[in-house]
Amino acid sequence: MKKDIHPKYNNELVITCSCGNTITTGSTLQVENLSVEICSKCHPFYTGEQKIVDTDNLVKKFEERVERSKKMSFRSKKEKMEQRRKKIEKMSNKPATTLSLRDMLENAKVSK
Repeated sequence: MKKDIHPKYNNELVITCSCGNTITTGSTLQVENLSVEICSKCHPFYTGEQKIVDTDNLVKKFEERVERSKKMSFRSKKEKMEQRRKKIEKMSNKPATTLSLRDMLENAKVSK
């Protein structure tokens, strides 16, 4: 092994979780204490409980977007299709008062 190229190993690194759990381990970090947000005592995978870890306020932002969208008046696809269907029915039920191209051409031949 070459001398002076390897980092020094710290045998007494204390890791403190936000839940209060402390772990003593070794690391090449040259600090005495390290704080983490989640550990095996409070992680949902290990505990089986649902816990939302929201460091960037993503959940709060999502809930705000949902509230804003509820206030807006959006029509569902069914409502839009129903309105289109009614419009088409209304147009087809009207008597055709305008002449078709064929009728106009026949009228033009008669008037000559």
